Amino acid sequence: MAPSRLLITGSNRGIGYELVRQLVEQQNPPKQIFATCRDPSSPRNKKLKDLAAKHPNIVVIKLETTDANSIKEAAKEVEKHLNGAGLNLLINNAGIRSDSNLDSADSDEFMNLYSTNVVGPFLVAKELLPFLKKAAEENQEKPLSWSRSAIINVSSVLGSIQIASETVNLYQMLPYRCSKAALNMLTQCQSQGYKNDGILCTALHPGWVKTDLGGVQAPLTVEQSVQGILKVLHSLSEKHSGIFISWEGKVIPW
Repeated sequence: MAPSRLLITGSNRGIGYELVRQLVEQQNPPKQIFATCRDPSSPRNKKLKDLAAKHPNIVVIKLETTDANSIKEAAKEVEKHLNGAGLNLLINNAGIRSDSNLDSADSDEFMNLYSTNVVGPFLVAKELLPFLKKAAEENQEKPLSWSRSAIINVSSVLGSIQIASETVNLYQMLPYRCSKAALNMLTQCQSQGYKNDGILCTALHPGWVKTDLGGVQAPLTVEQSVQGILKVLHSLSEKHSGIFISWEGKVIPW
């Protein structure tokens, strides 16, 4: 069963948009999908706005994940639409990449990626935590699952320290790799900190996908990746708390 109410960051394109699209077109779609992006009024986000116009259960919300005030304002907007209900699922999907290596990376680039890929997901989860706890309380009869209450952090296999030497271009994308390794640690800490609240926390690798971030050389289409992601999300249970899993359902070492 899909979650009743969920929020996806970075919903205007790529994996985020496709998650919204496939979820809303399910036979039993969620009651509310909060689709966030930096600037809903931008012409670049017309596709998301058109989708929302066809489906009243999609609520488009302005959210800049690197701006604490924007996150707080977005949370207030979500609270209004929830109207006392809980939020079952948060998918921290928004992220950026960098191709810099050991020679070319600089401190500004590191801090930019860390702010977007780690601090952003942390602050969004922290601000939405009361609504996630509310959903867990509303569904106490359910075990840990995405339909009870969950935080899914979209990570990357490039953030795995244990298998770093096995992934392509080890010395490339250095700030990106380090930011995703930090996001994985955040996920592990959240899984321990929120477990007693009934919130499942998992890191998810969506595969190497043909998006603005993944590039045209990626082997997976967005549709294929999201189909796999949704199958994995449907199957998540307590045994998946605090783990790193791929879009194919394979556990990835930290």
